[in-house]
Amino acid sequence: MAMFESPEISGSSTATVIGTSRSESDLNHFAPRRRAVNNAVDAGTRVVERNNSGNGETVDARDRMESANFSRENVNENPTNSDTRFTYRPSVPAHWRIKESPLSSDNIFQQSHAGLFNLCVVVLVAVNSRLIIENLMKYGWLIRSGFWFSSRSLRDWPLFMCCLSLPIFPIAAFVVEKLLQQNQISERTLILLHILISTLAVLYPVVVILRCDSAFLSGIALMLFACIVWLKLVSYAHTNSDMRSVAKSTEKGSEGCMYNVSFRSLAYFMAAPTLCYQTSYPRTASIRKNWVVRQFIKLIIFTGLMGFIIEQYINPIVQNSQHPLKANFLYAIERILKLSVPNTYVWLCMFYSFFHLWLNILAELLRFGDREFYKDWWNAKTVEEYWRMWNMPVHKWMVRHIYLPCLRNGIPKGVAVLIAFLVSAIFHEAPLVLITSYLQNKFQSSMVGNMIFWFIFCILGQPTCVLLYYHDLMNRKGSAD
Repeated sequence: MAMFESPEISGSSTATVIGTSRSESDLNHFAPRRRAVNNAVDAGTRVVERNNSGNGETVDARDRMESANFSRENVNENPTNSDTRFTYRPSVPAHWRIKESPLSSDNIFQQSHAGLFNLCVVVLVAVNSRLIIENLMKYGWLIRSGFWFSSRSLRDWPLFMCCLSLPIFPIAAFVVEKLLQQNQISERTLILLHILISTLAVLYPVVVILRCDSAFLSGIALMLFACIVWLKLVSYAHTNSDMRSVAKSTEKGSEGCMYNVSFRSLAYFMAAPTLCYQTSYPRTASIRKNWVVRQFIKLIIFTGLMGFIIEQYINPIVQNSQHPLKANFLYAIERILKLSVPNTYVWLCMFYSFFHLWLNILAELLRFGDREFYKDWWNAKTVEEYWRMWNMPVHKWMVRHIYLPCLRNGIPKGVAVLIAFLVSAIFHEAPLVLITSYLQNKFQSSMVGNMIFWFIFCILGQPTCVLLYYHDLMNRKGSAD
C-alpha cells in the first residue's frame, strides 16, 4: 500500500490518506502535480481560524488553493489528457478545515436567514387565509353600510364641536405671553394663567364626554387630541419661560438671546408633529406631492384593514365570550389567545397608520425635517424600553420638560429618573415595567427579554384588557336599563 500526505487541516497534526495500490507510473505522474501545488501554497500566507475552544489555530492555505484548483478544472477538457485521471480521484480529501453547522450557536448570526423569513411569510399568509375563510363560513360578512358613518354618528356632534373649539386655549396662551412681554401682567400672574388655561384644556373635553351619550371611540379620539393640546401648552409656557431667563441673563442685544412672542411660531408648532416648542425647526426644501398621495392611499388601506379586523374578528370573539375572571380557567386562556392575534394586527395597523403614515404626511406638508417619530421598539427587551422607543414625541417631551429641569435644579439623577418614571406611569403600565426590568436583569439576554416583552404585549396585556373592558361596559349598561 502506498502512503501520501493530504492537505493539512490544522497546525498541530497532518492527516494521512491511504490510497489504493497503483502503478509506479501513475504515482510518478501524480507527484509533479502535488509538488506544483505545494510550492505555490508554500509561497503564500497562512491564515488563523478559531476552533471550538476559542484558541487561534493555524491552518495552511494549501487546502484552499487546492480546492480552488480542483474546482476550476475544465470539465470539458479532452478526456485523454493525463491530468484528468488524477484530478477527480476518490482519494482527493473532501474535508479541508474545521467548520460549524449553519444553525449552531456560534454560526447562526453569521448566516443569511432570507429563506426562513420567506417561509415565515408564506406560513403567515396560509394561516391567516384559513382564518379568514373560517370566519366567513362561521359568521358571514359582518361589515355593514353604516360601518363608518350612520345616523348614530350624529350623536357625536358635541364632541366634534368641542374638538374644533380646542384651539381657543393656545390662542389664550399666546395672549397672556404677549401681555407679559408688554409688561401688563406680572410673571406670577402669567404662571397662574398658564396653569388655568392648560387645566381647562383637559377638563373641558371631559365634561363634554360625560354629558353626551357618545360613542366610545369618539370619546377616545377627543381625549387624545385634548392631551396633545395640553402637552403642547405646557411646552409652550415652559420654553417661553426659559427663553425669558436666558434673555435676562445675557447682555442686551445679544443675537439669539432676545425673547420674542410670535403667533406664527405658535401656529406652526400647534400643527407640527411635535410636542416640544421651538421658535424654528429643521425644514425640508420642498413638498413631494406624489409621495404624499401614495402615503394617503396607504393610510386609507390600513385604516380600512383595521376596521375590518375589529368588526369581522374582534367583535364576534368578545361578544361570544364570558367574563375572563368568572369563567373556567382554560376557557379564559383560550379566549385570550384567540383574541391576541387580531388584537396584535389592529395595534400594528394603528401604529403604522398614525406614527408612520399620518405623522410623515403631516411633516411633509409642513416641511418638518425631524421625522424620528419612533425607534426600533420591536427589539425592546423590557416594557420600559418599549415605552421609550415607540413614541418619540412623548419621550422627548418627558426628557426636555421633566427630567432635564430636575437635573438643573440640583435633584440627583436617580430621583430625576424616578420622577419622570412616576409621571410616565400615569399613562403606562408601571407594574409591567418593573417586572420586565427584573426579568431582563436576571436573564441578561436580549432574546429572552424581547420574547418576554412580546408575550406581555400580545397576550397578557391588551387582549385581557379588551375582554375586561367589554364585560364591564355591558354590566354597566345592564344596570342602567
